[in-house]
Amino acid sequence: MKKNLSWVLAAAALTVAGSVCASTITIESASATPSGTLADASAYQSAVNASLRGAAYTKTSVESYNNISHASLFGGNSNFALKSTINFGVTQANAGLWQFRAGVDFGFGGALFLNDVALDVKSHDMWWAGQYNNASQYFNAAVNLGAGNHTLTIYGFEGCCDGGQQAQFMAPAGTFTSFSNTDQLVSAVPEPETYAMFLTGMAMLGFLAHRRQRPASVNA
Repeated sequence: MKKNLSWVLAAAALTVAGSVCASTITIESASATPSGTLADASAYQSAVNASLRGAAYTKTSVESYNNISHASLFGGNSNFALKSTINFGVTQANAGLWQFRAGVDFGFGGALFLNDVALDVKSHDMWWAGQYNNASQYFNAAVNLGAGNHTLTIYGFEGCCDGGQQAQFMAPAGTFTSFSNTDQLVSAVPEPETYAMFLTGMAMLGFLAHRRQRPASVNA
């Protein structure tokens, strides 16, 4: 029983620590035939989300947001809505000014959000073409981030025909790096409530271990 408790405590500690070196990236798609570009970032967010509630919906996770395309992930390269969700954590040591950029291929434009707040929107044909020398062809933003959990979301519509896409971050004093499962970011920074639950569980396990180790009383 003593060994079993040790394993339980170790597993609990790993759970609270979170998975290191790993952002989580989810890509969602649905068939859509846009009638034109939209007015603002909120309009893109609403329209893409509405398309994803349709019947022709699909979803996948990727290990790296580097040179991905709709055709390579889902098949087909025309008339779709695309939503990319990147969850990552910022430690206290990495808090400060972060920069983000996302090269996309959205023939009808799109928008970039962080924690559900619009950072950038482009209401024209965007074709990144693997280069960051034309700011009108990719999303770009700089934001002060505190320690904790954050979500970067990219919305857009493509008519024909999609090409490779990329999403990158630059932490304070760092360099631009593609989001991936080896990007050295924590996937989740435990909230205070999680720590409290963890400590309570540890105390209960310790109490149980102590009771099981007490010798049985001997009747005279």
